[in-house]
Parts: sequence; C-alpha cells; structure tokens
Amino acid sequence: MANATLSDPIFHDEDAARAHFEKVRWPDGRTCPHCGVVDGSTELKGKAHRKGLYKCNACDRQFTATIGTVYEDSKVPLNKWLLAMHLMCASKKGISALQLQRELALGSYRTAWFMAHRIREAMIDTDNTPLGGEGKVVEADETYYGKPAVSPTARTSGKPFLKGNPKRRNSRPVVALVERGGRAKVFHVAVADKATVQKIVTEYVHPASRLHTDESRLYTGAADVFASHETVKHSRGEYARGDVNTNSAEGFFGVFKKGMKGVYQHCSEKHLNRYVTEFGFRHNTRAALGFNDTMRTDLAILGTVGKRLTYRRSNEAYV
Repeated sequence: MANATLSDPIFHDEDAARAHFEKVRWPDGRTCPHCGVVDGSTELKGKAHRKGLYKCNACDRQFTATIGTVYEDSKVPLNKWLLAMHLMCASKKGISALQLQRELALGSYRTAWFMAHRIREAMIDTDNTPLGGEGKVVEADETYYGKPAVSPTARTSGKPFLKGNPKRRNSRPVVALVERGGRAKVFHVAVADKATVQKIVTEYVHPASRLHTDESRLYTGAADVFASHETVKHSRGEYARGDVNTNSAEGFFGVFKKGMKGVYQHCSEKHLNRYVTEFGFRHNTRAALGFNDTMRTDLAILGTVGKRLTYRRSNEAYV
C-alpha cells in the first residue's frame, strides 16, 4: 500500500474523508451499528439531511459512520480528524497539540489537545497475546520520567531509603516489555516495586521465552518462570554479552524520552499513560514490521471504533 501524502483528498475534502473512513470501518459492507444488518441501509439525501446519514431498512433507525467512535458528536470536520491522525502516526516522536492547532487551523488549543487525547484512545493496544515464545527473546526494563506528586519513601524492594537523597526520587516509573524484533507492551505504574513488575512480566511474557534484563533485583526469580533469565551488568559497564542485552528496550525509551522532552515538554502524571500508549502504538507499527504511514494511520482509524472519550473523562487519570 502506497504512502499517503498531505495532498491526499481525504485530508482536505470532507466527502473524500468520509468515504475513506467508511471503507476502513466497513470493509465487508455498510453495517448498521444498532442491529448489525450488513448492506441493509439507504442513504438519506436532500437538503433536510446531512451527508453521510443512513437509515437502516431492518430496524428503521438512522446512523452515520462516526457513531460509536471517538469522532462521534465532534464539530471538527472528518478530513481534519484524518489529517490529525496522519500527523500523529507519521511523526516518530509525536506532534504537540499547539502544532496540531496550527496545522489544522483549529479555533482553540483545547480542541487540538482533546483531539490528540481521543486519537491516543484509538491507539490503545487491545492485543493481549503474550510476547515472545519458544526460542524468542523478550527484554524487560524500566525507566523514570518527570516528577510525581508525592516523592516515594521506600526503595523498589520495599525497604526504606538510607541516608541521602533517594535514588530517582523525582521520577515516575515506566515499564517496557519488548520482544526482540517484534512488539512491545509498555506501562506507566504508580510504583515500580518487585510485586508490580513481576506481575506485569508474568502476565504479558510467554513462559517459553528467554527473558533479558539488567541486574535489577526487580527480576530476581524470573528464571523459575521463563525458559531462561539472562542479565547484563550495566553497573560494571557491560551492555551486551553475546546476544544478551536490553538494547531494544533502551532504544524504545530513547525515542520516548526524546519525544516527551523535545516535543511534548510537559505531561502531568494522570496523562502519562496516554503518551506511553502513543509511543507504544508507533513502535508496534514501525517500518521494520512492514508498516508505512498510511497503514499505521488506517490502523489507528480502525481503532476509533467502539471507543468514546468525553472531555471530562480525558481530564481524569488514565488507567
């Protein structure tokens, strides 16, 4: 599939955008969201009806393609929605809400900010298939970003800090599981202690996998759960030993931090998981896995179906 360009009609013409969205949402025929009947509806035409309005011949109810999606009830034209999604999907380190406002000629920053969060909602990974498998390597690592509302008083092991400033006192933990050459699962957690991290690892990594980590005590005992648990000792300057490394996880964190610091600059903790979702989505649809910008955007467009996000809920903590 060829890459779409910014001159593509779907980004500038609302009718073309609606036709494209309907094709992505209903590849097997127009489906009534009320009763599920396929190709049993009629488009209502005339001055009294807006474009893209259909009436189901089975249940006699009206619908549009945007019902039951993050686009529903939005006053922003659909072509601007698709352009916003393309810009977010094609920008490796993201695009700020202020830049979206400029590019889309939106009336307010709040509109652009809310659109970006609804697009991140569409990017949520619903594939809970465990990473790895027999003969495959999964890397697990954690990093820290930003400042929390309350500084921790204990180490990740649960023991209290000794004298001096606690390590990473002003940071929020993000845990990444990366299948080497494959997908990733990334989480912002309240506390990166052993119980929390091990629960994530055992839930999302196939037990037949080889687990690679650094020497952190968060992963002690993993050899009893997985085919093997191999570590590199970063504290001694060791970053690879044969094929044992955490370079894929660290590479993901490198892109994530550059985007958060260079593009988004500020992120409150209640929204951090939304940004983690965005970077995880682009990683899982990167060129190395056979995706281009158009395929990535269409996948995000398809992800809008069955999801809603109100402005009020967008301001609440994302879990």
